[in-house]
Amino acid sequence: MPETVRPDGARIHYEVHGRGFPVLLLADGAAGGEIASWSRNFYDPVAELAGAFQVIAVDQRHTGRSTAAPYEPFSYPQAAADLQAVLDDLGVEQVHVVAAGTGTALAWRLAHDAPQRVRSVVCERPVGLAEGNTLGDFLGTYDEPMRHARAEGLAGVIAAAAEDSGFTRNPAAGPYAGRLHDDPEFREEILALRRERYIVSLVRFRDGIWPEGSPYFSVPEEWMAGFDRPLLVLPGADTLHPEALAKRIADEAPGARILDAGYDTGDRREQTVQAIVAFLNDHTPR
Repeated sequence: MPETVRPDGARIHYEVHGRGFPVLLLADGAAGGEIASWSRNFYDPVAELAGAFQVIAVDQRHTGRSTAAPYEPFSYPQAAADLQAVLDDLGVEQVHVVAAGTGTALAWRLAHDAPQRVRSVVCERPVGLAEGNTLGDFLGTYDEPMRHARAEGLAGVIAAAAEDSGFTRNPAAGPYAGRLHDDPEFREEILALRRERYIVSLVRFRDGIWPEGSPYFSVPEEWMAGFDRPLLVLPGADTLHPEALAKRIADEAPGARILDAGYDTGDRREQTVQAIVAFLNDHTPR
């Protein structure tokens, strides 16, 4: 399995499909995105894009087949550095980015930290703060893992991860669910912790992925108005992915255009996929 080994020992798993100009996929996920999350998307970007592009799909640290140091907090700068390391290993200088949900926050951070590497962005259901939600809605996504750890102890957390290793589907398993499911040594490390130390690690992880200070979480609020890369926005329609935020991004980012709501339903699904492919082709260097 291809993977990039980071200086701190984290192993970042990735997959490469197809040939052509590179497209980096950043999936949705409550603890960072994993490749498997695309199976729940309204279209499969690997299947739809690999015929014309080199598609690079990444499991972010702690998710899928990627690993990291035990119970370390989430960090957008670190996650963006992981992506750059993968691109370096592949010899890729510049990419289109196709991101969904929480993956859009990481896309902004990658473009913030390495603007020369981002050719364009397709952002589906951007995550963030807008009219109709609050930071509490995001912090609340970690209430169940903390409640479960207090009620059932660390053995209960491990049992939850053994039953279902998807944090989004099974919040009781916590953000380290994938590794708890797959790594016996890691299970022993977690089991040896005091319960409160594990809960503190959840709070630190939560505050890393949902920090205060910006509606976009990963970049300063004013940054979006200066992001001049071509940007295609597919709006969300729920509390964590509000349509109002997508419209704000489309209004502020100089190179943005937005699709109408309902792009993922019925006959419009195929039209949307065609629009994404056309957008990427239009902005691919010749």
